[in-house]
Amino acid sequence: MVKSILAALTLIAATASAQPARPVVVELFTSQGCNSCPPADALLGELVRDRPDVLALAFHVTYWNTLGWPDPFSFKGATERQAGYNRLGRYGGSYTPQMVVDGRIDVVGSDRTGVAAALKTATSSAVAAPMPRLTRDGAGITIDIPAGPGTGRILLVGYDREHRTIVPRGENAGSTLVEANIVREFVAIGDWTGTALQLRHPVPKGEKLAVLIQSSDGRYLAVGRE
Repeated sequence: MVKSILAALTLIAATASAQPARPVVVELFTSQGCNSCPPADALLGELVRDRPDVLALAFHVTYWNTLGWPDPFSFKGATERQAGYNRLGRYGGSYTPQMVVDGRIDVVGSDRTGVAAALKTATSSAVAAPMPRLTRDGAGITIDIPAGPGTGRILLVGYDREHRTIVPRGENAGSTLVEANIVREFVAIGDWTGTALQLRHPVPKGEKLAVLIQSSDGRYLAVGRE
């Protein structure tokens, strides 16, 4: 009996250790019309390049578009995404550059010390999580989500690796902006109740894809990416 219990515990431990901790999700709310945003864009680019344990995404908001330069990568869903975080009540309102680390920590996106501290906090609390798998097939994508704890919304993200933009007008007039992991499409595709699930969906706009499962309080439960 004792041997069988020990064997079962060993198997559980081995299974848990084999399942990696999910990437920490970093969301930067930014705009090409904001002259305080380029340093935050640059920092996000460094995270993309140097931190494989992080999924960094740039959401270009729309509310700067009437102030001299309409950001070509801005879309309504990015602005709504930021507003949704602020409705949770633990942030100071929408601003740029705002960085939300792992759905829980709000920090100025150009504050390197603050971002490093937020990443350290998020990384230290990351736990093993189910790893969704994404498979492209023609114009569609299959998403396989293993069973796991918790309930949340399933979010599909399409993003481009990098764009270089010459800005002729607005606060960044004359600047060439280099921006990484720009979100092109963001859509909720279903609910997850903790059971294994397979979904099909059209491939969203963007060069790369990620799927996020997020609880109603902002916590990430699972993250998968190409």
